[in-house]
Amino acid sequence: MQTDHGLHVVRIALIGAGRIGTMHAGNIARRVPGAELKTVADPRLDAAQQVAEKYYATATANVDDAFKDPDIDAVVVTSIAAAHAELIEKAADAGKAVFCEKPASLTLPEIDRAIEVTRRAGVPFQVGFNRRFAKDFAAARQAVAEGAIGTPQLMRSVTRDPGLPGGMVHARNIKPWTIFRETLIHDFDTLLWLNAGAEPIEVYTRADTLVAPQYKDDGLIDTAVVMIAFDNGAIATAEANFSSLYGYDVRGEVFGSKGMVTAGRHASSPMLHYNEHGIQQQTLRSDEEMFADAYVQEVSDFTEAVRNNGTPPVTGEDARRALRVALAAMKSHEEHRPVAPSEIG
Repeated sequence: MQTDHGLHVVRIALIGAGRIGTMHAGNIARRVPGAELKTVADPRLDAAQQVAEKYYATATANVDDAFKDPDIDAVVVTSIAAAHAELIEKAADAGKAVFCEKPASLTLPEIDRAIEVTRRAGVPFQVGFNRRFAKDFAAARQAVAEGAIGTPQLMRSVTRDPGLPGGMVHARNIKPWTIFRETLIHDFDTLLWLNAGAEPIEVYTRADTLVAPQYKDDGLIDTAVVMIAFDNGAIATAEANFSSLYGYDVRGEVFGSKGMVTAGRHASSPMLHYNEHGIQQQTLRSDEEMFADAYVQEVSDFTEAVRNNGTPPVTGEDARRALRVALAAMKSHEEHRPVAPSEIG
């Protein structure tokens, strides 16, 4: 039995060699104790090889190679979102544990099948909601759970992706509904997680194409605010925008009857530069900067679940709850009315 730091080694295949996949590859190979990056699979063989060569892994253009390999214990899915559900099912059918980047699927029938297949196969299935593993967000959640802020009344979650002064470079390539199912999905999960035990009862959306209005007729939505009413009385807002010129901006807030907790930060360093223009501070520019440790922790927890055949900290059911809110937000935008998640399924 191969061990690392006294841990049984979990041998992992990475499916998808894009930006997030490349980041996960480095973490698996170098920062997650007891994990080995064995294979990198991507239909673009050159991309797979480029990542695999850095970490002495095998590269393949055929993702089925990873599922057929008896030496692979688990797969980490970082492909395009539309392929996630199918890859989860294939991995589970092959007896592999699955970590899948968000969203785990784009529809409720897909996520329901993924949950059922992984349950039937008896393999751990975790979804990559990284904010849960950031120390400030986790501390905020613990404070709320312990009653430190009393009864939650107002909640807020913000995602503003970094932008460029010249505008969005790849706006034409952003698929319709991306802002809800791939961006705000993080915020929906965060709000559900921070307000543990409460259920959303109404969702209302206002959204538009304000950053790149020339692509509105193509279905682009680049700015959105979603209000969520919970059955414990809390009222939450989730907002997103695709062009924050000052950097990557992700924050969470819970205000209650006894106080408030906040999480998230702008600055990449506490250093302040004072000059003739005023006071300046360097800001975070990507999720990889803000959530570097969280990305490591989520995969570390996943590998521990694989070793012990335990329940991962973020499940398929968690992913379903967030997707249900996202689909309600989309329906609200289409029909210009509040939507109850019960209408979605």
